[in-house]
Amino acid sequence: MRVMLDIVSDVVCPWCFVGKRRLERALDRRPQWRERLAIRWRPFQLAPDMPEEGMEAAPYYARKFPDATRRKALFAMLAREGEAVGIDFAFEKVARLPNTLDAHRLIRWAGSAGCQDQVVEALFRAHFLEGRFIGDPGVLTAIAEDAGMDAKLVAELLAGDRDRDLIHQDIQAARAMGIQGVPCFIFGGSFLLQGAQEESVFLTLFDRLDQALAGTA
Repeated sequence: MRVMLDIVSDVVCPWCFVGKRRLERALDRRPQWRERLAIRWRPFQLAPDMPEEGMEAAPYYARKFPDATRRKALFAMLAREGEAVGIDFAFEKVARLPNTLDAHRLIRWAGSAGCQDQVVEALFRAHFLEGRFIGDPGVLTAIAEDAGMDAKLVAELLAGDRDRDLIHQDIQAARAMGIQGVPCFIFGGSFLLQGAQEESVFLTLFDRLDQALAGTA
């Protein structure tokens, strides 16, 4: 029996990247759940008012976290959490922050193309490890092409307004559910985990779902 897992996420959220890795590690320990889960990535924007052209990262973070000592400690803590799950965050490479609407449009189209997780992974890596500006249509098109998508079609779609309204509707629906931060993992439309949960939390949930599914067999 397949179980839908909706992951509400933003690709400029470091905790979402960490949460993805922790889920993957849990799945490594419960390989049967790799086949059972149908994963669907859903949009969220941590900075919906970000200009379409993006914004320089340094002044943005200076305004968001005005205490320089606290800001440095936060990035150091994120680096440690990332290292623990195999992510070498390169925050110093992130010169510009994007508006992630177009990235979410690409993720949506990648779902139809059957390569959604691959595209999400590439977006996280491009932003956090390589410092590429994922608000650039050219960068998004290259990521799509690497995932096997039709680059010409993606470029044409990005140049227009296709699915912008649907992304906004999905984000509004998430907020209506009470989701204010990400990542958020929704299993089977009923079991909800907020935040970058530890691997052990996913394992416990898989065990609970095993029991629930056995009871309906």
